[in-house]
Amino acid sequence: MTKHLLASGLIAGFVVALLATLLQFAFLERGILLAERYESGELTHFAGVVSHADDATVAPDAGHGNAAEQMPFWQRQAKTLLTLVITYCGYGLGMIAGLSIARHFGISIGPSEALLWGLAGFAAFLLAPAMGLEPTLPGVEAADLAPRQVWWLFCAVATVAGLGVLAYGSGSLRLTGVVILSIPHIIGAPHLAEFTGILPPELSAQHAARSLGVGLVAWLILGGLARWLLDRPA
Repeated sequence: MTKHLLASGLIAGFVVALLATLLQFAFLERGILLAERYESGELTHFAGVVSHADDATVAPDAGHGNAAEQMPFWQRQAKTLLTLVITYCGYGLGMIAGLSIARHFGISIGPSEALLWGLAGFAAFLLAPAMGLEPTLPGVEAADLAPRQVWWLFCAVATVAGLGVLAYGSGSLRLTGVVILSIPHIIGAPHLAEFTGILPPELSAQHAARSLGVGLVAWLILGGLARWLLDRPA
């Protein structure tokens, strides 16, 4: 049984990681490459207009620095895939564990409930943290990494706990779930004291919106696929 759970979580995570990599390449990669041109100083905000035609001329292996420092296209995508595989395999194992525990306590998980679990994962690990720490591009100044990581983890755990209480609690206990959901945002994420940046705000906004869109699709599929694999014979 344990081997079945582990295999289901890893398979679900790996498949979703492949999909997320394709979606990131289709919707996010061009914006990241363009942001790196601003980060390197090749482009300067307000120094000229960069049209969609200019954007389309960005080479797949374009980055910052000289040619010797540029990462080959295949190596760049391989690193992206590896990162997403590790990330979503972890999410997949967590999803399988959560579904198994729910069923152990007699909670029915059908296809629609599995999608809701995927939506809850998206809310906990992407949407709620993004309300304090939005997805950013290269060249965006931010607070120190360690405090941001601590706040992100705290927000994700609090969101999982709060949503769990709201979904499966009863009566006044659900009010506790609302309080738990609110605590990370009352404390607030770490930010710089002033706004800085070298990127066009339109580019940053597009990246944040598309990142959340890609994450939503990935998490919905993860929830449905994890439930399907869990129901398969060992």
